Amino acid sequence: MRKIILFALGVILLVIVIFAATRIANPKKEADPTLQRVVQNVYVEEVKNANIPILIPATGNVIAKERLELYAEVQGLFTGSSHDFKVGQRYERGQTLISIDASEYRASVQSTKSNLYNLIASIMPDLRLDYPNAYPKWQKYLQDFQITNTTPPLPEFSTEQEKYFITGRNIQTTYYDLKNMEERLIKFNIRAPYSGIVTEALVTRGTLIRSGQKLGEFINPAIYEMEVSVPGNVANFLKIGEKVSLSTMDNSSNFTGTIIRINASVNQTTQTVNVFLEINDVNVKEGMFLQANISAKEQENAYKIPRRLLVNERQLFFVRDSVLDLIDVNPVFFSAEDVVVQGIPDGTKILSRTLPGAYAGQVVKIMENDTPKNEASTTDTISQN
Repeated sequence: MRKIILFALGVILLVIVIFAATRIANPKKEADPTLQRVVQNVYVEEVKNANIPILIPATGNVIAKERLELYAEVQGLFTGSSHDFKVGQRYERGQTLISIDASEYRASVQSTKSNLYNLIASIMPDLRLDYPNAYPKWQKYLQDFQITNTTPPLPEFSTEQEKYFITGRNIQTTYYDLKNMEERLIKFNIRAPYSGIVTEALVTRGTLIRSGQKLGEFINPAIYEMEVSVPGNVANFLKIGEKVSLSTMDNSSNFTGTIIRINASVNQTTQTVNVFLEINDVNVKEGMFLQANISAKEQENAYKIPRRLLVNERQLFFVRDSVLDLIDVNPVFFSAEDVVVQGIPDGTKILSRTLPGAYAGQVVKIMENDTPKNEASTTDTISQN
């Protein structure tokens, strides 16, 4: 049995050695690697140059064009108003916004007015004797004089002698003191210069008001202004009276404004010019933050593309005979997302979407543009033996 087992083992070992030697002597040839070339699918658009309007985006806050900050020029107690003097209250033109107690001061005015009347009455006998020609007009002045009404102007002097006589009796000085007091008396009542709304109320009825104290703010809600900044190099293309489209930041509402003023100086820091727009819209509110698209000019023989398509800020990829190449362009205006360029011949097929890793000489395949733009580019693989 031992001889049989040893013989079998020897035969098995011999077979293994022969098999191994055969494998070493005749190695299996590996298949040649297949050369693969990746063809990128791209989307293009055919250039057709035209006159492109240059729209300058700008933002700004809306403020009331007619705004009145109410300050007290006299002292007294806040006694009344045509309506409750509160935020949001509307007043029509001529209505009383704030009425300050002027009873004490009004009595002083009446006293001075009575004093003027007495002075004129005291000179009437002398006028009748020394200046008979001037006597009728002064007599009529006294007859028309009303203590409760505004003091009328003094009669004009006919001669120098009459002027000296009247002035020497202190009548002119008393008259001008009285007119000054009457002007001050008017300031106890603050009236609305136009129809508007109270936007800030700092006092209520019964408040003791002091001279120089701020009382509130009053605006006209029918007309607003908006200040925006535009690049200094396009400010010369703007015109007074030009219409401007406005919108809220979420584009939920649209309005129309008009250019009413353009600053003549350029901001040294930002190199921009301030432009003022007028807005007449009942839906606009003070404090709103709006975006404006100002039409500056039209660029002839130009084409607008997304900024992301620019290569090195002055080149574009285009397709020529299924191969990518670069073309030099001249950017004439940049916006936040787009750029207006010149120098692309009509009919040139430029990439309409960015292609990661693109390079000049890359083989591509043009796809139809009916595929959604957010779909990623696909690739085809061509095998070459």
